[in-house]
Amino acid sequence: MTKLVILGCENTHANGFLAIINDKKLYPDLEVVGVYSDDAEASRKLNEKYGVNVLSSYDEAVGKVDGVIVTARHGDNHLKYARPYMASGIPMFIDKPITCSEEDALELARLARANGVKLCGGSICPFYPETIELARRVKSGELTQICAGHVSAPFSPVNDYGNFYFYTEHLVDMMTAVFGFNVLEVCADIRDITASVIAHYDNINVTGTYTSQQIPNPYTITVYAHEEIATVVTSPTSDSYIDELESLLRLIRGEEMDRSYEEFIFPSFMLNAIVRSSESGKREKIHEIKL
Repeated sequence: MTKLVILGCENTHANGFLAIINDKKLYPDLEVVGVYSDDAEASRKLNEKYGVNVLSSYDEAVGKVDGVIVTARHGDNHLKYARPYMASGIPMFIDKPITCSEEDALELARLARANGVKLCGGSICPFYPETIELARRVKSGELTQICAGHVSAPFSPVNDYGNFYFYTEHLVDMMTAVFGFNVLEVCADIRDITASVIAHYDNINVTGTYTSQQIPNPYTITVYAHEEIATVVTSPTSDSYIDELESLLRLIRGEEMDRSYEEFIFPSFMLNAIVRSSESGKREKIHEIKL
């Protein structure tokens, strides 16, 4: 029996994972030994719906599980929840945002590397079939002479969960899934209901638009290539949570991470550069990630 713990269960991701895991036809040998949230009401609701055990503290399952799912709504809790489990060396799924601060991101990655902890997670958007197919077309060279790109996603600039950082990794993860991680600088303007970003790659610029959450189908990716403009509108499927869960289970089975530690925490560094650029009104470099 493979045992998991879910830490920080205030959002729909905890429900999504538990619904899948409780379907014993899909995962007969998978068990969630407990959930924890600083929001006791969130844990109580999961106990009522799924019968899952509620932990009294976030470190209660140390030494008792094979993998950790950290899915708190506030990214400032992610390192806090993950830290006690690092010495166990077990794989972890860290939801978006990986962390809000660059300092937390560095400590998370350093602890993980030092203890041999394999990491996966971030936004669910790279698991959408449209994102996967467009990324395949770019990486295979099917789309040639790419000269620009655009990505859009919603954001929530004022909230109780880290403000700008709460929702914005979706756009960054979509962008890096298709165009890669070699962003050098960003130029950004954050406003009340929208934000604009120019990601300066080494050879192209990719623009990003954060939109109101009220806009239908706000998740889009466009690749401007020499002979084609390829645009997709991404959306979740019933398999999206399964794909996220499988990314953790592959690590538990001994497979390697699909990103380096530097790539895994890159979104935290890009989001912080976006905030700095909006505040300074200038281009801001992505800080070097030194692990």
